[in-house]
Amino acid sequence: MAAWYLANDDAAAKAAAELGGQLSVTRVDVSDPDAVAAAAASVLADLGVPRVLVNNAGINADRPFLQMSTHDWRTVLDTNLSGAFYLVKAFAPAMLATTDGGTIVNVGATTGIRPRRDGVNYCASKAGLLQLTKCLALELAPRIRVNCLIPGMTETDELRTRFRLDDPEHRASVLTEVPQHRIGTVDDIADALEFLVSPASSYMTGQKLIVDGGQFMW
Repeated sequence: MAAWYLANDDAAAKAAAELGGQLSVTRVDVSDPDAVAAAAASVLADLGVPRVLVNNAGINADRPFLQMSTHDWRTVLDTNLSGAFYLVKAFAPAMLATTDGGTIVNVGATTGIRPRRDGVNYCASKAGLLQLTKCLALELAPRIRVNCLIPGMTETDELRTRFRLDDPEHRASVLTEVPQHRIGTVDDIADALEFLVSPASSYMTGQKLIVDGGQFMW
């Protein structure tokens, strides 16, 4: 198994590498098509053709629209949307040439469906990822299935900081919007991902799976 990460994820990459097993962890900038092509060639040569590809790279550069720079726009779109395009472009031909094909999961966001303030670049990137998922599902079928996993509120360091979840009052306010009345766990999202890459979802492609405790019933 190969995992790619950005420079600011060194701690997480180190923790993943320490898990041992057959996990290979490599720093790659997915917004750079040449870097992706080179890293993909290395994976194919060293580890073989992947059966599963998960596009989970994502960054924020939030600003009010009138204050958002071209750099803010390009950086987020290049990572969140173009990165997935480059990864699939690099691996899909080899996956299609195998007997089983494989499955691709693009990790989206609820803001790809419902907009928010100060995130026009992020929302646009995740909305584009939904359409990329559907187009790929059409063109790569029937050998490769492509779906989009959309997590809702999930208990991560980033979310705790953004929504001030360590403050009981702020947490209680957030929970009023979630019918399950709890913040999702990383295990909730991992279980959904496992479903999407398993035979249990073999008749699903081009779909979005929203795991949000019922917060957004789209």
